[in-house]
Amino acid sequence: MLTMKVTYKEENIDTITFLGHALYDDYGKDIVCAAASSILITTVNGIQSFDDQNLEVIEMKDKVVVKVQKQNEITKTLLENMLRLFRDLERDYPKNLKIS
Repeated sequence: MLTMKVTYKEENIDTITFLGHALYDDYGKDIVCAAASSILITTVNGIQSFDDQNLEVIEMKDKVVVKVQKQNEITKTLLENMLRLFRDLERDYPKNLKIS
């Protein structure tokens, strides 16, 4: 299961941690993993296109950590949108994605 942990600081998203794999299908065929990756990469790229200092992204083998370095309205809006998309994905694939 892919787990996503969101931590807040003063009502703003502070850190998002992704751990594990969706395990919906075989590696390379997993639509849940593909959707999650697309949501994450699109959001990070969007935020960094405005200011590449807004986020710190740490990638490891089975873990990705996104730390917000600068809070602003664009970053806040895009991260909240990302969270909504992940909640929709979690609703559709509850055995493969868990948000806490």
